[in-house]
Amino acid sequence: MEKESLKPAGKNWRHNETVVIHADGRKGGPVSPPIYYTATFEAEDSADFAKMAGTPRHPEYYTRYGNPVHERAAKILAELEGTETALLTGSGMGAISTTLLALLRAGDHVIAQTRHYMSTAKIMDEMLPRFGVEVTIVEQSDIHAFEEAIRPNTKLIMVETPANPTLVITDLRAVVNLARPRGILVAADNTFASPINQRPHDFGVDIVIHSVTKYLGGHHDITAGAICTSEQLAEQIWRTHTSIGSVLSPMDAWLLLRGLRTLPMRVERINANALALAEFLEEQPQIEQVFYPGLPSHPQHDLAKSQMSGFGAVIAFAIKGGYKATERFVASLQLSLNAVSLGGVDSLAVHTAAMWGGVMTEEQMKVAGIPPNFVRYSVGVEHIEDLKQDVWQALQQI
Repeated sequence: MEKESLKPAGKNWRHNETVVIHADGRKGGPVSPPIYYTATFEAEDSADFAKMAGTPRHPEYYTRYGNPVHERAAKILAELEGTETALLTGSGMGAISTTLLALLRAGDHVIAQTRHYMSTAKIMDEMLPRFGVEVTIVEQSDIHAFEEAIRPNTKLIMVETPANPTLVITDLRAVVNLARPRGILVAADNTFASPINQRPHDFGVDIVIHSVTKYLGGHHDITAGAICTSEQLAEQIWRTHTSIGSVLSPMDAWLLLRGLRTLPMRVERINANALALAEFLEEQPQIEQVFYPGLPSHPQHDLAKSQMSGFGAVIAFAIKGGYKATERFVASLQLSLNAVSLGGVDSLAVHTAAMWGGVMTEEQMKVAGIPPNFVRYSVGVEHIEDLKQDVWQALQQI
């Protein structure tokens, strides 16, 4: 190791590859952590029981409050994101809804983006207004739109970058610079990037949220969420979490631990595959346009480079020939599964308009920038030449 690369003791010197193996503090006992598949834990006596019940997020009281496997996974996630702590929930939407319900009340105002994951968009459009929370939707690529939307009662700005499914980038530094002097909290959905490619907290974001179902689990076998934040905010959010009950099962927490151990290696391969496939797609005559932050053709490529170290699994592209041609292309893929989700070892492809059309109106899809010929392709860890061949043969079918 070069002397210049050494860091002083006590600093955050561990690389991600080491963090995912050692941040949960395992020493002694089984190398593979046990699964605490129990709903409740026995107390030694009344004093011990009172202590357990009165300690927020106690890992050995009642699994809705916490579990030893939750605790281990949360330690890794917090160090990956650079936050003080993390909470686990039963899904990514459990993480988002719990955070919003914990921090907002009637009369508050929220600023959100035109492009969010469809269920997040529904919360902003339908649920929060029912509880007396005002929401202003802005174009996330326009920082002036965020500034103009700020009101005296603005409590939270919710961002998602890259955004699902259009891969529009939000300027994290600029949003935080607007929010912090005014005492406004900023929450960022970091699902599409993963903490390997982007750490919003490094730019001052207060709360970083993940659908753990995606990259962090990595194998399409769990549904989970995470909230990475400060101890103070975590305790406030946790108290709402225990009431809502979006609880992650001990088995899924253990599968998350297993997935986290290989996260940096998987994301490195996925990043390389996705960039190569995006470049390949740009060369194909059947493709109208390719959207990928790692491509120089992406209108926010420079911004993406300034806040991301890698560009992730998801490529969005438009097929010439409209809805029917796009439908035929997706159906002709042999390696990429026609399934939702992203960030796992398997490549997945969806006809976006068909997927979102079941839960969004045409007007909502238009606002979200989803045309009828859009494909969202999540690149896995397969050999890149095989993925290119599969995409090429499917394009020949249209």
